[in-house]
Amino acid sequence: MNTYQIAVVVGSLRKDSFNRKLASAIIKLAPSEFLFKQVKIDDLPLYNQDDDANQAESVKRLKNEIKGAQGLLFVTPEYNRSIPGVLKNAIDHASRPYGQNAFAGKPAGVLGASIGATGTALAQQHLRNVLAYLDVPTLGQPEAFIHVRDGLFGEAGNIGAESKQFLQNWMDHYVAWVRKHAT
Repeated sequence: MNTYQIAVVVGSLRKDSFNRKLASAIIKLAPSEFLFKQVKIDDLPLYNQDDDANQAESVKRLKNEIKGAQGLLFVTPEYNRSIPGVLKNAIDHASRPYGQNAFAGKPAGVLGASIGATGTALAQQHLRNVLAYLDVPTLGQPEAFIHVRDGLFGEAGNIGAESKQFLQNWMDHYVAWVRKHAT
């Protein structure tokens, strides 16, 4: 049985982030051979191309964690109808300098949660556009625009009963996607 290391990139820095809770809960729905690790992005400097030749240690760490993974899981909030700046900053660091894209070829899943009725639909679409340019094969269906409401999370931090079947289906498709595309 193969083991799959999955780098989880959460696009929120907020202590009680719905998206961090979603990331922690949904990984419990994966099979045991899928090992998830949330990568740290809160200590990255702002991307500056002048620093490409001498990247910060936090940037090197991020790139190594991405390179060491067989798959990616992006869980993002929506800020002003797009992805948060901290997430874009992390993507810019890990994909630069040109020709040293740590994301290339790694299968990914994208989801997110919001208190808004449309979840994170626009942020996810923007993220998919960026990932397409970076040669990241991204699971297209099913989409998961999670509306945060009472019952989404159980007391133990698991996915609540009302959402479990839907999110289990999403995870099953994601697992099959990674198995198909991981190198």
